[in-house]
Amino acid sequence: MSKDIGKIVLAYSGGLDTSVILHWLKETYQCPVVAYAADVGQGEGELSGIREKAMNTGADEVVVEDLREEFVRDFVWPAMRANAIYESAYLMGTSLARPIIARGQVETAQRLGADAVSHGATGKGNDQVRFELTYMALDPSLKIIAPWRIWDFRGREDLVAYAKKNNIPVPVTKEKPYSSDRNLLHISFEGGILEDPWKEPPEDMFVLTVSPQAAPDRPTYLEIEFERGDAVAVDGERLSPAKLLERLNRVGGENGIGRVDLVENRYVGMKSRGVYETPGGTILRTAHMAMESITLDREVMHLRDSLLPRYSEMIYYGYWFSPEREALQALIDQSQQCVSGLVRLKLYKGNCMVVGRKSHLSLYDPQLATFEGDEVYNQQDAEGFIRLNGLRLKMARLLQRKTG
Repeated sequence: MSKDIGKIVLAYSGGLDTSVILHWLKETYQCPVVAYAADVGQGEGELSGIREKAMNTGADEVVVEDLREEFVRDFVWPAMRANAIYESAYLMGTSLARPIIARGQVETAQRLGADAVSHGATGKGNDQVRFELTYMALDPSLKIIAPWRIWDFRGREDLVAYAKKNNIPVPVTKEKPYSSDRNLLHISFEGGILEDPWKEPPEDMFVLTVSPQAAPDRPTYLEIEFERGDAVAVDGERLSPAKLLERLNRVGGENGIGRVDLVENRYVGMKSRGVYETPGGTILRTAHMAMESITLDREVMHLRDSLLPRYSEMIYYGYWFSPEREALQALIDQSQQCVSGLVRLKLYKGNCMVVGRKSHLSLYDPQLATFEGDEVYNQQDAEGFIRLNGLRLKMARLLQRKTG
């Protein structure tokens, strides 16, 4: 363990882990430690009093940054333009938040003359990869300290004992039988009672959504306007990215939209059960796909969709600042130039249904699509089209018969 370090910037949340880490870093490296907290929409409860808490734990300096608009504009929106989803279910709220927090750390380290960065992610999870790949991509000169991989503590009990021994002020709350992480895109739950994939999550666990059974008995309609693939307005009111997502989180949560329970494949190799609430993101993805259905060229859509699993993996694995993700993003963004218009949705007891879409750039032509009589499309043209496309199938069957 190298101790040739002059100043450390720690990704600090104020919880037990990072409170212990802050004190441990000071004790171990005998240098100034800056507590860095990024507001990505985790709520006032988590950020309340965080400066005082960090200073009382031994921080030499505390930096709190409001990154909510940047988070949605520069991370969530690009992923939404791709309809990004990991393993067909997860909208990657945590995956998208870690790179912007790590970027803020790096910029803080550069501004304050620190030569090391640290995080509280464990050696079993994905977050350690997301933090550290971002550090390496943005400033390779920074030393990286991952306490969970190098200290002697084995679990929460050890941390609590260390905190008591060193008079570290940590929140004294009733132990929740699971862990949670929240930002503007979602809230995630894992661990504890959720480690049994057969056990249904308790209803009192959920924060952003009511259960579909408790949702209103009447549907809620809303309209979302898109410009070049990005949502810009709800029900005619133009909103900033963060405000728009907040609005959709509220209305989606009231209608029981966006709950997901899945067992996913972590990058480090193990399977993990996670439960997520992503009301606004679920609504946005549904609306965006509807907007694309009338404005996006077929072959462009199919090409983009063929790359979607790879693009989503890049984000989930922590490669946001990689050249391959940026190259794919350029292709995706180019595909969105005509994805503008209005989508109408119907929300009802956990269901998000598209009930209307229109655009001045629509490729949908009722005169071509009609099943009634028309003078635009010559149905006889289909005969040659089918013959040419079926030629290889005929040849394969004839050869099979010939050779027995």
